[in-house]
Amino acid sequence: METKELTLEQFEEASEEVKKVTLETKLVYSEYFSAQTGNKVYFKPENMQYTGAYKVRGAFYKISTLTPEEREHGLITASAGNHAQGVAYAAKLAGVKAVVVMPTTTPLMKINRTKGYGADVVLYGDVFDEACDYAYKLAEEHGYTFVHPFDDLDVATGQGTIAMEIIKELPTVDYILCPIGGGGLCTGVSTLAKLLNPKIKVIGVEPAGANCMQVSLKEGHVVGLPSVSTIADGTAVKKPGEKLFPYIQQNVDDIITVEDTDLIVAFLDMVENHKMVVENSGLLTVAALKQLNVQKKKIVAILSGGNMDVITMSSVVQHGLIQRDRIFTVSVLLPDKPGELAKVSTLLAQERGNVIKLEHNQFVSINRNAAVELRITLEAEGTEHKNKIVQALFDAGYRPKLVQTTGGL
Repeated sequence: METKELTLEQFEEASEEVKKVTLETKLVYSEYFSAQTGNKVYFKPENMQYTGAYKVRGAFYKISTLTPEEREHGLITASAGNHAQGVAYAAKLAGVKAVVVMPTTTPLMKINRTKGYGADVVLYGDVFDEACDYAYKLAEEHGYTFVHPFDDLDVATGQGTIAMEIIKELPTVDYILCPIGGGGLCTGVSTLAKLLNPKIKVIGVEPAGANCMQVSLKEGHVVGLPSVSTIADGTAVKKPGEKLFPYIQQNVDDIITVEDTDLIVAFLDMVENHKMVVENSGLLTVAALKQLNVQKKKIVAILSGGNMDVITMSSVVQHGLIQRDRIFTVSVLLPDKPGELAKVSTLLAQERGNVIKLEHNQFVSINRNAAVELRITLEAEGTEHKNKIVQALFDAGYRPKLVQTTGGL
């Protein structure tokens, strides 16, 4: 397939264009992750953009390349959220009508925000790919200009302006970590980074449950996955962009995949150490830091977005605390006589275990010496502290059993 060349001139033009609509997202140095990895780690916080993600860059640059006739007909796109808001906001600023097709599973917050930026929202299909097919159909019926969320070289050029800003601010950057869904952001970032300095290594990061780019690179051509499963909904793409693929092949040095469980812990790390809310797709690069087998390098991790609804957030926090052994549940059997609960409470207090929840079941057995089951959900400082508490209960003769804690506690 013949590929159009992306030039430095185009990227420079796009950089000037997107400045009209973007907030300045200066690099944030991370002492916590630098200490963890033995590198100098910086974040590019695109979660702080006006629409909560980088997508406004590609959308606005794409609109700037349209003819007056195309603008008049209006735009249509498909998106699970961030691109939707980017297109809606960019279209509003450019005075162009926008229609957005979103999967029916899209969180309400993202739907309302997209409508809030002035776009017409159509809900269709269970996944992005179904919404996308329907958007193409509507574009044909109504004469709209279709703006693809990633498989469009103008959109990718707009997204690549992030690399321009990174390199201007940190010319000595060694590694740029970039999330990959369909590949638009990574195409723009990797292509421009290599044009400016071929020594910069660009690493794409995908969810393990949606690693369509990794599979495609291995096969040497674009491959569609039969299904995807990840909490990183913004990068839950079955098939990467055909037009983008040659650029990824040429300019991306490696692909790292990240498990959902690592994203949950990364969310907690970002909230606790940086006071930043980053959505799961944006956390891919944070979780990938520990997989980079390098030392004393300057690494920039792109935080692509921060649009996470509050219900998802609370669930992620709970699961993260459980995974880190900061919350756990233990079951003990007590003799059925007064004062036993006070003894357990005293022991837990001595071990500095903070009780969150107690369940007291008197009907677990007819043996009055071990007739009461007590389930205690506790807050601990981590695995070591948890083990110390459990050992203290064991030493006191309570025969503690750890109970699988769910996100609902």
